[in-house]
Amino acid sequence: MAKRDYLKHNEAANILWHDQFKIGVTAQGPNVGLASADITTVTTLNTELHTTATAATTAVANAQQAVATKDATRKKVDLATRALVRRIKAHPSYTTAIGAQLGIEGPDVAVDLSEAKPTLTATPQMSGLVVIDFVKDQSDGVNLYSRRGAETAFTFLARDTASPYIDNRLPLVAGQPERRHYMAMYVLDDDEVGLPGDELAVTTLP
Repeated sequence: MAKRDYLKHNEAANILWHDQFKIGVTAQGPNVGLASADITTVTTLNTELHTTATAATTAVANAQQAVATKDATRKKVDLATRALVRRIKAHPSYTTAIGAQLGIEGPDVAVDLSEAKPTLTATPQMSGLVVIDFVKDQSDGVNLYSRRGAETAFTFLARDTASPYIDNRLPLVAGQPERRHYMAMYVLDDDEVGLPGDELAVTTLP
């Protein structure tokens, strides 16, 4: 019968195992042909294992504390900065030019994705290829849907994060032009957002 590996993958369990191994080797080593140098090596390695594990645990704790301290400082700085910027913008001499110089004029929002719908353009190529262009705006990309031939409903075609997308499906009837319809939805953090895009129809080239 096959047996599992005697070494433990879990760090804590492995240290406990090695502690028992050290005790066993010290007691039984001479009976299985181990020299005193072999037993000393096991003891030395056990000490090194404990030392490095403790150092790693301490380093992780210190790193977590450092991150927490950094986050707290960032929150304090952001709050103080926003309060100061409000005072600056409330001053009668404030202008957007001054704000731009100070870097406190945020960029314009290009589009509200919750109400946005992607616009597609398509360029048919030879052999049934279709190049589909779209604008991402602030999304991560688009989900593309298609129907063709006698299909009556749109089905998922692909997700693309960079325009253009190339639809390289072969025509349903070889050597014949084909009418295809496309529609898209914006994607943000793997979820579809906004409104369905307008349907786009294109005829492929044979």
